[in-house]
Amino acid sequence: MQYEELKKLKSGTDVRGVAVEGERAVTLTDCAVELIVKAFIKWLSDRYGKRKFKIAIGNDSRISSDRIVNCAKDALISSGCDVVYTGLSSTPSMFILLKKSGWDADASIMVTASHLPYDRNGLKFFTKEGGLDGKDVDEILKIAAEGGELKGCGSYEEKSFMDTYSAILVETVECACGKLPLKGKKIIVDAGNGAGGFFAEKVLKPLGADVSGSQFLEPDGYFPNHIPNPEDKAAMSSLQSAVIKSGADLGIIFDTDVDRAGIVDRYGNEINRNRLIALVSAILLREKPGTIVTDSVTSDGLTEFIESLGGKHLRYKRGYKNVIDKCKELNADGEYSPLAIETSGHAAFKKNYYLDDGAYLITKILICLAREKDGISSLISELKEPCEEDEVRITFNGNSVDFKTEGARIIEDLKAIAARDTNMILSPVNYEGVRINFHEGGWLLVRMSVHDPVMPINFESNRKGGNVKAAKTLLKILEGYPFLELNNLKIFTS
Repeated sequence: MQYEELKKLKSGTDVRGVAVEGERAVTLTDCAVELIVKAFIKWLSDRYGKRKFKIAIGNDSRISSDRIVNCAKDALISSGCDVVYTGLSSTPSMFILLKKSGWDADASIMVTASHLPYDRNGLKFFTKEGGLDGKDVDEILKIAAEGGELKGCGSYEEKSFMDTYSAILVETVECACGKLPLKGKKIIVDAGNGAGGFFAEKVLKPLGADVSGSQFLEPDGYFPNHIPNPEDKAAMSSLQSAVIKSGADLGIIFDTDVDRAGIVDRYGNEINRNRLIALVSAILLREKPGTIVTDSVTSDGLTEFIESLGGKHLRYKRGYKNVIDKCKELNADGEYSPLAIETSGHAAFKKNYYLDDGAYLITKILICLAREKDGISSLISELKEPCEEDEVRITFNGNSVDFKTEGARIIEDLKAIAARDTNMILSPVNYEGVRINFHEGGWLLVRMSVHDPVMPINFESNRKGGNVKAAKTLLKILEGYPFLELNNLKIFTS
């Protein structure tokens, strides 16, 4: 396979593609999996100066997992690797096992496509240092295109890590709160038929919680009930209804591979995005003041809330790896930063290897739930929330447009226009795109998608109709660029 063909499978720091024949042609083929996995081992050899590796491989509940795992297993064994297949696993567990004695694995591979539809799948790679970044994946794909591989004959065994991983989570809560801290609490889990069903039986029950009313715990790679995604409105609505119906103290929802999570309080209120960030920030900043690193689309009210707790808010770039890397950088430079968190629900704690782990995130909330007599929502009662939040995505017309160059030009033009317009204020600190504040309250952020010819625009307003007014102002400016497809923005403003 050619590099350009393989590069189409890159998705940020992962490899992802169509894995089930149907409306779309399969792109994550047996050949692609074999080449990429063999290239990963060659990449490991080049990086660490070794030829023999022990590799753990696991998967979520997708229907294509068996095929891809078998392809990867054969590629690993023929590369001389000793393979440990962990079966149904969460993505965070595939990194944590690299840190545990008795496993002695050098690296791991998780077969997952996160929250994407059932016909997609992918590969996520870990070393003991953490998940690979985008440059690492580029290097692996180049090696794959060149047919790079090691030759050998390895071994194979099957051994689940999920019981051990669950016990680690239970111990985390017990160390903070004692035995059975959730006795008398009713907590329900919605796993969306992904890999997160273990949390009810293996974490919550041992902590004393009543988990009756939990739903969609059984793995089913067709995801027949709803998409396992805390950002999906239908998924969150389903959990809210279940919490109210069962009279639960807390509802928990995981994405397919459990690296993200969201919650619903006992009143059926969604605690997600800015509210989830505020809650976790409140928990951590009570322990020790520090800097909370988030992505670029968080609210001004969140900044005020974090600062009111004695913390600092660093609004950085979109992309969970970006916020994690920035958090690491701050700590390395001596500035304490306990949390890197995206509005999507990716949350990485300094105390947990900077790993975005939805289950670990929930353990921190469970500790709070066990301690707070007034409920967890009381911690964010002072959070000022915007009247309106919206996102509109516009695209570029035609394949001939150099969207990266033109997108960068548009952003620079917007900066210049905002600097001259008395109704606009350029955000003094901004790491992505252009963020424009308005005197009457609210803001908009225009940025470029990292990989696609898409320009997402986020709006926030403190008054009703403010987002549409800001969008109309922006539309007049963007109509001067004929290569932009503005239908979504026109519909929003109509």
